Amino acid sequence: MDFFAPIVDDPYLFGQIAAANALSDIYAMGGEPLTALNIVGFPSGKLPIEVLTDILRGGQDKVHEAGALVVGGHSIIDEELKFGLAVTGRADPRRILSNANATVGDVLLLTKPLGTGILATAGKQGTLGTEEADGLYASMCALNGIASRAALAVGSRCATDITGFGLLGHAHNIAEASRVTVVIHADRLPVLPGTEDAWRRGVRTGGAERNTEFLESRVEWGAAGGFARDLAIDPQTSGGLLVAVAPPRVEEYLSLVPSAVAIGEVVGRGSHGLVLA
Repeated sequence: MDFFAPIVDDPYLFGQIAAANALSDIYAMGGEPLTALNIVGFPSGKLPIEVLTDILRGGQDKVHEAGALVVGGHSIIDEELKFGLAVTGRADPRRILSNANATVGDVLLLTKPLGTGILATAGKQGTLGTEEADGLYASMCALNGIASRAALAVGSRCATDITGFGLLGHAHNIAEASRVTVVIHADRLPVLPGTEDAWRRGVRTGGAERNTEFLESRVEWGAAGGFARDLAIDPQTSGGLLVAVAPPRVEEYLSLVPSAVAIGEVVGRGSHGLVLA
């Protein structure tokens, strides 16, 4: 289950993004979505009902794209508009993806570029260009189904989706659950166009501050700093998958998911569970 307040102005687009974000929880476990329930908080009397209609239509279209069905839902009157989904999926328990299954030697591949938190905040401030906005929206609307199925095809058993905890927060979860150290290379991180420009204009997010507070003592920061560090902790909405793949199967995975980038590796447990090199 996942839901949140709008991060874009267009209702139909918001519905698509929120649905893609919720569906990602199923893909992160190697599952296929089956059904979805709408979750709605709507400020009745403050917004026209057509806004809700377009949000629900966007969500339904994205659920149908995933091959699943919307089978109902629940709405309440709320001071702030919120939308999301509770999604049910099916996975083979013998092949399920888990953040507890990383193995020393695995290569870590990220399937979407980072920067949605910074760019969405720039959009709210009215400083996001059309081209940058289009790239942001396309990334957040993209389903993680291909990346998930590719992980199963190459024998991976470890993955997580990258959302509000940022890349480092979710990588930390892999490190702790798998009892390994995860090394992330800051110079390899893929980034959405316009993210660094927005960062240099001073765009920051409250979510990044909370992520930093949690991770400060849990990460060996190395020489990485400035934009690279902030990009690695940037809270993502409908981000990609972080997949651990055995070295002999990496090229095969990259051929199946051309957007994926090798950003790190899994090593034996050290003094920190997470290293930003």
